[in-house]
Amino acid sequence: MPAVEIKELVKRYGTLTALDRVSFSIEEGECFGLLGPNGAGKTTLIRILTTLLKPTSGNALVMGNDAVSDPKAVRSAIGVVPQAMTSDLDLTGFETMDIYARFYGLSRNERKGRIDEILSLVELKERAGDLVATYSGGMRRRLEIARGLVHRPGILILDEPTIGLDPQSRHVVWELLEKFRKADRLTILLTTHYMEEAESLCDRVAIIDYGKIVALDTVPGLKKAIPQKDTVELTVSGIDMVKAVERFKAMPKIVQASCSDESIFLSSERGAEIVAESVEAIKSMGGRVSRVTLKEQTLEDVFIHYTGRPIREEEARKVSFLLGAGVPTKWGR
Repeated sequence: MPAVEIKELVKRYGTLTALDRVSFSIEEGECFGLLGPNGAGKTTLIRILTTLLKPTSGNALVMGNDAVSDPKAVRSAIGVVPQAMTSDLDLTGFETMDIYARFYGLSRNERKGRIDEILSLVELKERAGDLVATYSGGMRRRLEIARGLVHRPGILILDEPTIGLDPQSRHVVWELLEKFRKADRLTILLTTHYMEEAESLCDRVAIIDYGKIVALDTVPGLKKAIPQKDTVELTVSGIDMVKAVERFKAMPKIVQASCSDESIFLSSERGAEIVAESVEAIKSMGGRVSRVTLKEQTLEDVFIHYTGRPIREEEARKVSFLLGAGVPTKWGR
C-alpha cells in the first residue's frame, strides 16, 4: 500500500482551478520532493494532505486513510515541519517536546522515554533543559524535526526544511532526515527551492505548475528527459574546427557538437566521461587545448525547462503552507 495516494485531485477557488486532476502516489519509505513556482499549487496540495483544506473533488489517502472522511487518522499518521520556525522561545526544548507528545496522547512514561530518545538522535539531549531562545537556527530546526516525529508518524511533511540555515546546518538536517528514514522506514514529503537538497535527498521529484503535475520521475530520469545535456567547452587552436566537429559528432557518447571561432561545444549525457577523450581527440588532430569547461546538467535545468523560470526567483514570495493563505491570486507570472 502506498504511503500517499492522490487520485484526480481538484481544488477550485471560484473560477480559479488551483489543482487540476492531480494524481500520483508515494511509496512507503520514499523521500518525495515537490517543486513548483509560486502559485503553482504546492501549498494547496500540502494543505489538503494535512487536512487543513478540503478538495473540490478527488481523493487523498494518507497511510490508507482519507484526508476528508477520516482527518483524525491522517493527523495521527503524519508529522509536520513548517517553513517558519514555530517553536516557542519561552519554553525549554524538553517542554516543547512534552507539549506535542501530550497532544498525541502519549502517556507520561512514553513521553519521557520517547523525548530522551529523539532528542539524543538530533543531538539536543544535553540542551533539553535550556530555553529555545538560546538555540541557534540549526538547533531550532533540529528540535522542530524531532517535535514532528515525537509520536512516531509514518510520514513526515516538511516545507522548506533548511531555508535560512547556513550550509553546515543544512547538511546536518539532511543527514538527520536520512538517518530517520533508514532507521524507521519513514516516508518523507518535502518542498524545497534548493535544487541540491532535492537531488541529495529525494528518490523522486514532481514538478507542479498551473495546478498540474508537469513532470515526475527520479532525478536522473528527469534530466534524461529534457533536451539540455552536460556541455563541454574546449578552447582549441591549430585545427580545422569544422572537421573536428564532424569527428566529434561520430563519437557515440556525444549527442551534439558545434563550434565558434575558438571553441568546440560538445553535448553529452555523461559530460565528465568525455572530457579526457575529447582532449585526446583534439591532440590526435594536431591541435592544442588551452581550456576545458564542463557545465553539468542540473535539476534547475529541468525546472526551467518545464516552468520557464529558475526556482530561486520564487524564494522571496514563498509562504508557509501553515501560515499563508494557500490561495494563488493569479496564474500569470
